[in-house]
Amino acid sequence: MSGFKTGDAPRLTDAEAAALLRCGDLTALGQAANAVRQRLHPGNIVTFVADRNINYTNICVSRCKFCAFWRDKEDGYVLTKDELAKKIKETIEAGGTQILLQGGLHPDLRLDFYIDLLKFIKSNFDIHVHAFSPPEIIHFARLNGMPVRNVIAELRKAGLDSIPGGGAEILSNAVRSLVSPHKCTADEWIAVMREAHLLGMRTTATMMFGHAETHSARVEHLRRIRDLQDEMKGFTAFIPWTFQPGNTALAAEITAAPDESVSVGGFEYLRMLAVSRLYLDNIPNIQASWVTQGLKIAQVALFFGANDMGSTMMEENVVRATGLDFRANSAEIVHIIRSAGFIPARRETLYNLLEIL
Repeated sequence: MSGFKTGDAPRLTDAEAAALLRCGDLTALGQAANAVRQRLHPGNIVTFVADRNINYTNICVSRCKFCAFWRDKEDGYVLTKDELAKKIKETIEAGGTQILLQGGLHPDLRLDFYIDLLKFIKSNFDIHVHAFSPPEIIHFARLNGMPVRNVIAELRKAGLDSIPGGGAEILSNAVRSLVSPHKCTADEWIAVMREAHLLGMRTTATMMFGHAETHSARVEHLRRIRDLQDEMKGFTAFIPWTFQPGNTALAAEITAAPDESVSVGGFEYLRMLAVSRLYLDNIPNIQASWVTQGLKIAQVALFFGANDMGSTMMEENVVRATGLDFRANSAEIVHIIRSAGFIPARRETLYNLLEIL
């Protein structure tokens, strides 16, 4: 799906986006975002994908302050091929069409491990592999002394189909130095996505917000995404979600300026979602995050700019590590979509429709 602009309306400026993030009239903001969604996605269809999140390891040298999932080598795991195969088989039997494969930044696993993993999956299963976020790819490049472009090309040749937008957090180096100082920079994250797009791969973009960032940092994040989409047209979707503080080191360290205080509640989530839909005029799809907000808020998000309910997530470990445990199967997602007055449809990773439900 190519990039596009939302009609003839002038683009939101950064200053306008920042002002909207302080907007007190949430209803009016939602109505504006909903009008854009209706224009971009006529026909009242809301999509979702059936999949499973598989974390091949939780061992991670990055040790991000917002993450409750990472472990040191002594306490961590690396999935065996048998364990991985069992999870993929269960996914396919449940109607899944993709796996999202991500892990921590393991200090010892070289590129051969990941290439062998991809070849194993593709030789045994017919499934889309959406895997290895930019921090992982930067980590692989450093460990193996290879250019990022070569790493992506080798992974793609082995069976990588698309790249998820994880590890973006806030694409502001000032914020990243506070919450994830050992992870790739905002510029490196963008560089990975540019290389992937140059190689003809499709990716998603994300934002985890509601921690140490200011509103201006959120806008910087959106601007970086929009600028790269103008250049490369490779993002299929944008997925914002809220920081979950449970069991994290960051919970006691949130340092947003008093006049730019942030919240991880439903109202702030819907506000950020709506501004994302209005600002990102060149990204076709906006996902609702039921895994962090629950199904009811995700349902409301369909009136605040979202046209997609994300995935069924047969397995999800990273958010669950914070103590939050929202779950939903295909039938529940279909019910939420239909009861909101929309037509549910199952899609594949690149947003081509598979079935109207």
